[in-house]
This record gives sequence, structure tokens and C-alpha cells, in this order.
Amino acid sequence: MTDTSPDASRRCRLRVRYADTDRMGIAYYANYLVWFEVGRTEWLRDTGWSYREMEQEGVALPVIEAHCEYRQPARYDDEVEIATRATLVTPVRIRFDYQVTRTADGVLSAAGHTVHAALDAAGKPCRLPPRVREMLPVADDPGTPGGSRGAA
Repeated sequence: MTDTSPDASRRCRLRVRYADTDRMGIAYYANYLVWFEVGRTEWLRDTGWSYREMEQEGVALPVIEAHCEYRQPARYDDEVEIATRATLVTPVRIRFDYQVTRTADGVLSAAGHTVHAALDAAGKPCRLPPRVREMLPVADDPGTPGGSRGAA
């Protein structure tokens, strides 16, 4: 049975395209950040708040921090799975954590996180909508993922 709670990891898969690789035949490092975006977009869609809806509500979530640790390379035509989970850091910040795994052998290719600030249409910080804040686990420490569930 799949865990559909908001704090559960969401998983999506993609195949490494030739255009994703560098001269050494491995996935170019910056593409992992693109794959993080794929995972984040799917996480939001799965929890009922797509980027389209977010923008219609006048909220933007620009990346204000990004980190990626590369473990083992993904290569052309490898299928990778992106596991994504989110935590509420503050009422205006969300942290997404990612793990990119090669599906053929289960090896972790990369792990990282992004932190996003909620901005209104004028580019000013704003609180995330209550329904979004309420569905996210709250980080105990802004520097670490996870935490206890609670109101922000």
C-alpha cells in the first residue's frame, strides 16, 4: 500500500536522455537540479497544489538555496527514480529533500535539497496558504529535514 500522507515521499521516474549527459557519458551535474524540479512539481501536484494553482493564487516559490551531493553517476538510458519529501521550515519557507536512485541496481546517484520562499505577485514574502502549511510536517531545525507535525 502506498503512503499518501503529505509528509510521505513522492516518487517519479525518468530516463536519462543523451542530451542530459556530458562528454564523459554521465549525467551532467546541473541536470540533477532539473530532476529535483521534476520531483518537486510532482510532489506538489500529488498533494493537490500544482504550480499552476499556486500561481493562480498569486504565490511563487523561487529557490533560495540548493544543495546536491553526487554519489554514483547516472548514465545515458539509465532509468532513475526521484524520491521527494517536503517540510515546512517557517510559514513562508518550504524545504524539499530529494534522493535520485538508479532503478536498475537501487544505487543512490545523488541526494540534495532545495529551500523555497513564498512570494506574492509583487515579489514580497508572504505566508503559504493555511491549507498548505497545515499539510506539511514542521522542521524541528531549519537546517535539517523532517521534524514533528504541528501548526506554523
